[in-house]
Amino acid sequence: MAGRLSGKVAIVTGAGSRGPGWGNGKATAVLFAREGARILAVDANLAAAEETRAMIESNGGECSTFAADVSRAAEVEAMVAACIERYGRVDVLHNNVGIGALGGPVELNEEDWDRLFNVNVKSVFLTCKYVLPIMERQGGGSIVNISSIGAIRDIGVPYVAYAASKAAVLQVTQSIGVQYAAKGIRCNVILPGLIDTPHIRGPMQEAYGGDVDKMVAVRDAKSPTGKMGTAWDVAHAALFLASDEAAYVNAIQLVVDGGITATIR
Repeated sequence: MAGRLSGKVAIVTGAGSRGPGWGNGKATAVLFAREGARILAVDANLAAAEETRAMIESNGGECSTFAADVSRAAEVEAMVAACIERYGRVDVLHNNVGIGALGGPVELNEEDWDRLFNVNVKSVFLTCKYVLPIMERQGGGSIVNISSIGAIRDIGVPYVAYAASKAAVLQVTQSIGVQYAAKGIRCNVILPGLIDTPHIRGPMQEAYGGDVDKMVAVRDAKSPTGKMGTAWDVAHAALFLASDEAAYVNAIQLVVDGGITATIR
């Protein structure tokens, strides 16, 4: 079904990848472009966003890049202004930025708690703050946020700030979806399960003593499918929610986890 986002403009935050391979944002930006969207690929690391842009353009798509810390209002405002200047509209906002920090309430320091809430929650608030008036003037749009199954259940490691911040994203999403539904704007959230991306080779790896192979084996075994998901699983869910096929899908939580949350493990 080529062209599911034909004629649309999408801002994808966290569109770069933290290392070799496919992160959720990178895969989503590439998939959106394949389906006809013009992309503003945003990342704090401009080089990572440029790598995504090069992939999109090599496949005949259209993409611009922008460097921004989406936890800072001035940079988000400039990001949205750049999209309007370049493309004239914003039809899809995909909030993919997220970070983690290992530790429970005792082990985690206050600075990390604040940093996670700034990046994981405040970024969603700010991007929506500056995009919603544009979508309202246009008569519609779709916002797709990324949370985690860690927002609704324990994921096996002490990750209190991550879990709490991702839970907050669920309610931000629901509030926006209901408030703006009559204006033709939908806001939904994806809850990825255990996904094999460059992102997990950081704080999550620490929980396994830095043993990547052990981490992968343990995470694979947790899924009823016997393996973690990939960034493309998340990207395809985002594509559905961004597209007009989901025209009556609003304020929902879409779990993409291979069935983990249906188990008692």
